[in-house]
Amino acid sequence: MNIGILKERSKGENRVSVVPNHVPALIKLGYTVYLEKDAGTAAGYSNEQYQERGAVIIDNLESLIKKVDVLLTIRAGAADNQGESLANQLKEKQIIIGLLEPYQPHQAFDALLNQGVTSFSMELIPRTTRAQSMDVLSSMANLAGYAAAVFGAEKSTKIFPMMMTAAGTIPPANVFVLGVGVAGLQAIATSKRLGAVVSAYDVRSEVKEQVLSLGAKFVEFDLESASGEGGYAKQMDEAYYKKQRELMKEELSNKDVVITTANIPGKKAPILITETMVKGMQKGSVIIDLAAERGGNCELTESGKTVVKHGVTIVGLENVAAHYVNNASMLYSKNITTFLNNLWDKKELGKINWEDDIVLATVVTHQKEIPNEKTRSWIGGKTS
Repeated sequence: MNIGILKERSKGENRVSVVPNHVPALIKLGYTVYLEKDAGTAAGYSNEQYQERGAVIIDNLESLIKKVDVLLTIRAGAADNQGESLANQLKEKQIIIGLLEPYQPHQAFDALLNQGVTSFSMELIPRTTRAQSMDVLSSMANLAGYAAAVFGAEKSTKIFPMMMTAAGTIPPANVFVLGVGVAGLQAIATSKRLGAVVSAYDVRSEVKEQVLSLGAKFVEFDLESASGEGGYAKQMDEAYYKKQRELMKEELSNKDVVITTANIPGKKAPILITETMVKGMQKGSVIIDLAAERGGNCELTESGKTVVKHGVTIVGLENVAAHYVNNASMLYSKNITTFLNNLWDKKELGKINWEDDIVLATVVTHQKEIPNEKTRSWIGGKTS
């Protein structure tokens, strides 16, 4: 069976889906591994490194598609600004695995269906113990949380740790993390390591113990818990968010750095910080918005930009994990190669194990149909 590693074409995407260190294991399992030339260069992995580990270099995408049965990528489908073009080049019964953003109709999914391509979306990996080693979202969120704390420290007008000097004592910075998922926990841990005083808030009250275990304070508001499926927060009504914002305003007034991480897969990010709340913050304070690509948790966030509004610096980070492209590629590579090896029937390489719950959860298109009813409700089309 032939596997192809594509060179990413989405704007700002420098990660690669498989790193050289994982190529020998794939070959040992019976795969022939092909790399589109320079696919790993931007992530710090040269063509020579892949060749040394047994991969075959292919000059262009067209030639690669002709060679392989399975294509591994970072972004495809709706997640790729050229997703439809790529889908139209694929062959019937070919398999593509990557981040597809299958939360709404898109021409790329129509093309995958028309071409008879089998596609799997790594965002849909279930949050179960068995699937942890394949959980791309958690891997990337860990890096995003780290990045948020580092960017916050860089942009802040105050240093994070307390310092006792001959000229007097410098108090530690106050960091407030909104959203205590994987990214939020890493942001808390990194901010604490940098010496800040950290507090955090989440609509899911059960995360309090995790926050306290990292040495941070858990902020509690008089609101019902908003726990949803898979460890994510569920979307609430506007009355809930209005009350939340009222309670939040006072909490933000003395914070030096605020890190927001509230994302709901496939949904617009909830507005947690309004313009009125920004006006009430200290001049020189910083907001790092990890939800910028989905509209932002701050009303004034501009995705991909750093702006100053009412004396507050607001950083709208995009594709945050890719700031640490080498490490991000390494983690993603482990996730996707583990998923690939879980995909097949134990007795036959190349035969998909449709009895596996992870396979069933992640499939988007197969044999010109959409097997998963939940996915079908998002993107339309037939179901088997």
